[in-house]
Amino acid sequence: MYQFSRAIYRELAPLVHDHAGDARVAHASVLRSCESAMNRLATDRHYFARPARTLFNDIRIHFPMAAQARVWLVVQRYVACAEEFVARQPRHGVDANGDPLRCRATTRRGTACQREPLAHNGYCPSHQHLAETEEVEAAPLAA
Repeated sequence: MYQFSRAIYRELAPLVHDHAGDARVAHASVLRSCESAMNRLATDRHYFARPARTLFNDIRIHFPMAAQARVWLVVQRYVACAEEFVARQPRHGVDANGDPLRCRATTRRGTACQREPLAHNGYCPSHQHLAETEEVEAAPLAA
């Protein structure tokens, strides 16, 4: 995921506009936002509905109005490639960073479930009912 965040930054770096007079701060903020978005995409994909829009909203303040369209296209293109890359990765109990996968649910005590999730929805067998409720809640929103 490092490659994707750095590629976004490299393409957008010449366009960064420093509003407060310190270009280093603006460049660091853009790079940090790119890295955190790619990290979240790799580790928490189920709860990151619109990564391209989120990243664009985080970094758009560092670019002039004339460059906004180009920034959006660059972000959209690289995030789509990153999503495709993450989707193609084999899911043998680890995420894109090599960390073990955990169920998306929380226990009654409020701690994260420690069981390994099933590949198709991110929930362990004990919490499959939560995936079914997500589908029911999402249906009226789609209509």
